[in-house]
Amino acid sequence: MAVSVDTPIQYLKGVGPKLGDVFRRRGIGTVGDLLEWYPRSYEDQRASASIEDLQPGQFVSISTRVLSVRSMNLGRSRRKMYEVVVGNQTGKISCKYFRVPYKGYFDRFQPYMEVKVTGKVILYRGRIEFHHPDIHVVKEGEVLEDRLIPLYSETEGLKPSKLRNLIGTALSHAQENEEEFAVENFPQWLLKKYELRSRMEALNEIHVPPQESADVFLNFRSPAQERIIFEEFFWLELHMAFKRLGVKKEAAPILGARGLGTRTLRLQALGSQEDDRAWTERVLETLPFQLTGAQQRVLEEIQNDFKKGHPMHRLVQGDVGSGKTMVALLASVIAMESGYQCALMVPTEILAEQHYKNIRRHLEPLGLNVGLLTGSQKASEKREVLERLKSGEVHICVGTHALIQDTVEFHRLGLVVIDEQHRFGVEQRHRLKQKGENPHFLVMTATPIPRTLAMTVYGDLEVSVIDELPPGRTPIVTRVVFPNKRDKVMGFLRDQILKGRQAYIVYPLVEESEKIDLKNAVEEFEKIKAEFPDFKVGLIHGKMKAAEKDEVMRSFRDNQFQILVATTVIEVGVDVPNANMMVIEHAERFGLSQLHQLRGRVGRGEY
Repeated sequence: MAVSVDTPIQYLKGVGPKLGDVFRRRGIGTVGDLLEWYPRSYEDQRASASIEDLQPGQFVSISTRVLSVRSMNLGRSRRKMYEVVVGNQTGKISCKYFRVPYKGYFDRFQPYMEVKVTGKVILYRGRIEFHHPDIHVVKEGEVLEDRLIPLYSETEGLKPSKLRNLIGTALSHAQENEEEFAVENFPQWLLKKYELRSRMEALNEIHVPPQESADVFLNFRSPAQERIIFEEFFWLELHMAFKRLGVKKEAAPILGARGLGTRTLRLQALGSQEDDRAWTERVLETLPFQLTGAQQRVLEEIQNDFKKGHPMHRLVQGDVGSGKTMVALLASVIAMESGYQCALMVPTEILAEQHYKNIRRHLEPLGLNVGLLTGSQKASEKREVLERLKSGEVHICVGTHALIQDTVEFHRLGLVVIDEQHRFGVEQRHRLKQKGENPHFLVMTATPIPRTLAMTVYGDLEVSVIDELPPGRTPIVTRVVFPNKRDKVMGFLRDQILKGRQAYIVYPLVEESEKIDLKNAVEEFEKIKAEFPDFKVGLIHGKMKAAEKDEVMRSFRDNQFQILVATTVIEVGVDVPNANMMVIEHAERFGLSQLHQLRGRVGRGEY
């Protein structure tokens, strides 16, 4: 059969039904989709300069020989570091491994064996070396080619060499049937204006980069890569522009005007205790602190959005302790004073309960009713909250995913607040939006987002930043510590607990893995208990049932545990003001956003 851009992937020669299923799980259903699976980087297999000329940051291949292989213990731990020293007439360099790629990896190396080392040059303690490079044993008679090898995201069940061959097959079909494959998305005038390559040229070069252009490809500055990058941003920005235009065309409640609806709700809430002052004024009077300048600025931006007549879609970013929740509460009070209900959705039941208690403390003196809706509530409790929400008796409801269930009906929803917004999908936010008639949306995050990235990724959102911490907040100290200083770290942790504080110890894995040599929470939990016999130690991880996790977190919050051994399940929705220290093992295994969220679990109190 003739292969076209729309041919199902299993009909490409070399794929078949089984591998076709592997591709479909990755979202690749057609031959055209396969050609749009772009390399994440390239392996430079050109003959490199001499070892003595290597520079930090280079990704290179060098032809050399094994000089020595050895292993050594890391500090007092049982973990080992392996070192393979290689060299040639231009010098020698160390290849270090802090974990074993697979069992028997180092047994294959013999002194003076010819190898090809490929990896990134690292400057470590004043010396250049490789960390976890790929070492290829050169077989007798093997010819090493000078070329760039495209590297694709790894997929279980699909070898990189097999993927490269299949993409090569797809490219051959595209070149034979160029009219069918080269569907150009852009008009000629746009290609000319921005000096862009044609789509077919770009696809060919991205998968098979010409050797003479290796340096620009390695730095993602080639005309082919720039064409595809331009295209992806173009469609993303166009989508966001349509989305924003659609939002601006929708009619939304105007909040902040104290009209007839306001009066009715005020009388309902306050009974005979009439007070002409704005509710925000009365809430601010109850606070033991003043709003920071940044909080006031963001609140003004929200108030201006409320008056525009179309739905607010605003992202508020601020560090832990910057006062995002108080800004959201005051925005909710403005909405309620205008005669509307509010919803606050958070990712965990523990956080929902904490917000519920805090919000009640501020709003019940005004006569406002606060509801709580979570998955573990008794049926009778849930039924009562649902009835009061539908009748309008509950003015603000705090909840988890339970808020988006079909049984939940609001009387007059005007504002939706979502905390830790990255934990909720677009579909979940959309379902909550449908609970009202184009309600205003306020989403919050503690993860710092560069403004240019925020404008791209959250193109349908206005962005506000609370860039000022309240007076008296102690900055969080973050330090990188090598394993040989572990005893000092644990001594400091002990001192903090003896002062009455609590601590987290976080691991990247739940249980031991045969594939990667990393510490895991279950095994280390037993060791931590033995290391701190005079303290109570708890364990929490993602494989536990929701009820078990909630019980552990409640116990930790109530100081029944002084140390909590955990995985990243604690990265959001956990508020324990007494916990002021966190130790993260194998921090290099976590993403920057994860590390920031984890850091946000400490420093939530006065310590």
